[in-house]
Amino acid sequence: LPISNITIMNNSASNDGGGINCYYSSPTLTNVTISNNLGGSGGGIYCTSSSSLTLTNVTISDNSSSGGYGGGIFIVSNANPTLTNVTITGNSSFLDGGGIYCASSSSPSLVNCILWNDSPQEIYIESGSVTATYSNIQGGWEGEGNIDADPLFCNPNNGDYTLASNSPCLGSG
Repeated sequence: LPISNITIMNNSASNDGGGINCYYSSPTLTNVTISNNLGGSGGGIYCTSSSSLTLTNVTISDNSSSGGYGGGIFIVSNANPTLTNVTITGNSSFLDGGGIYCASSSSPSLVNCILWNDSPQEIYIESGSVTATYSNIQGGWEGEGNIDADPLFCNPNNGDYTLASNSPCLGSG
């Protein structure tokens, strides 16, 4: 199921997945913004049960998890999402995984992504693994071509996460 060119914002869920709840499914999201959502776990996206979500050119920003885990994305139970050109920023979680929370044999793959200014940390792994390459992750992350440098968003206070012309992320992925 392809989903493209939309904004998912200002939603809330009393349980999981304030923006998107991906359960035993494998949708493809392209050119999507997921912003200002609230969920128990997975404020922006809740991805579980062998789901293989594909995200390309997606911004996940300013979401929060009231239940404790995965302000941006909560990934659990053998879920294996693929993130390409994804910006995850300004998300927060009550306990762990402001940007990404990974558990239960899940293994997301990130290529050319930016994780910046998420609280309490960019990526939290309870179990499973996160593979990132050519990405900019605040605090650093092991992987080929990864950097840890302010991405220089144009106007993040007003939701503009495009990169300034002097961003270290341009031409480095």
